[in-house]
Amino acid sequence: MPHTAPRLRAIEPFHVMRILAEAQALAASGRDVIHLEVGEPDFPTPQPIIDAGIAALQNGQTFYTGACGLPALRAAIAGFYAARLGVIVDPARIIITPGASGALQLILALLVGRDDEVLLTDPGYPCNRHLVSLLEGKPVNIPVDAASNFQLTPELITRHAGPRTVAALLASPANPTGAVLSASDMAILAEVCSQSQIALIVDEIYQGLVYDSPHDTALRLSQELFVVNSFSKFFQMTGWRLGWLVAPAWAAPELEKLAQNLFLAPPTPAQHAALAAFTPETLALLESRRQELARRRDFLLQALPGLGLPPMARGDGAFYLWLDCQQLSDDAEHFASALLQAEGVAVTPGRDFGAHGTRQALRIAYSQPLPRLAEAVARIARFLPDYCAATGRRLPSQQANHFQDH
Repeated sequence: MPHTAPRLRAIEPFHVMRILAEAQALAASGRDVIHLEVGEPDFPTPQPIIDAGIAALQNGQTFYTGACGLPALRAAIAGFYAARLGVIVDPARIIITPGASGALQLILALLVGRDDEVLLTDPGYPCNRHLVSLLEGKPVNIPVDAASNFQLTPELITRHAGPRTVAALLASPANPTGAVLSASDMAILAEVCSQSQIALIVDEIYQGLVYDSPHDTALRLSQELFVVNSFSKFFQMTGWRLGWLVAPAWAAPELEKLAQNLFLAPPTPAQHAALAAFTPETLALLESRRQELARRRDFLLQALPGLGLPPMARGDGAFYLWLDCQQLSDDAEHFASALLQAEGVAVTPGRDFGAHGTRQALRIAYSQPLPRLAEAVARIARFLPDYCAATGRRLPSQQANHFQDH
């Protein structure tokens, strides 16, 4: 076997891909599978965006753009921040990237040297820690739970920061928990990082998908932090692979240099398509879809606790619920696999998202229409009696009463 870099030892595969592969195999065999494991919206890309992408292709707009992206798109994003959030951002500070992952790669490549540390939440999105490891930095995975709303706190940052800490990475709304940081909490965290000379990176790729508070951005607080965003989630352009970052003015030239070398330019047709993301027609459609996601979340918040799957966070944003399955199983992977095979409901075990409290956790993506979510709940209810009997667990009381009544 050829030599491979030692850094690969710190990068784990996505374990959910095994569940996804099993689900796809079941579907290919003719089974009806309800996909609650995939972290992307089920809505198609809005038609105005598709039309703009087709027009770009037909008009021959397929050549490289500048490394930082189309000036018109950078200006459109700045206009979006001003009109929607009342925040003024210089377009020169905005860099278009191949997905939000491309944005995070640029920021981490700018900040992280060998053995430098980045503070992260555990649980949290796994690629974040893996990208730190890719750059031979050290991810510091800080256990968080419901007591801190699954977010970092000033005390946690102060406790875990050391002489090699160069950055703290927050996500609001967060994956897998859907937790949202309030403006006041974000302001305190920004101040703590500034005083400690730690760069603050805020993942806002689910910005816009919030349900119980106004839309907001960390850019309101400071021009010296880094914000990562994406056209994938709120704008429903996952396969177009387009994101952006907003950086402090001093960092923009260095980030442009990195972009030139790492990926040359973001995809041109996708950029032209994204110009249509900010039209009134598109934004009205996206708002109606956000309201639909809120209805789905509220349905599951009502239905799941009685099945022995209480959410550990309310899920104030994104389209995920982070569930505690310890009443039903000591092993969320076993539970998820058994549920898939028995009833064709695919959910994500917590293992991918870290080590703290994840063995008995499940993530459900409510990226299915309400009738399919209701069907998924019915299938889980049907699954539980046999599963609990086989594993020696007590059937949740609400479920026991249901089966006694019927």
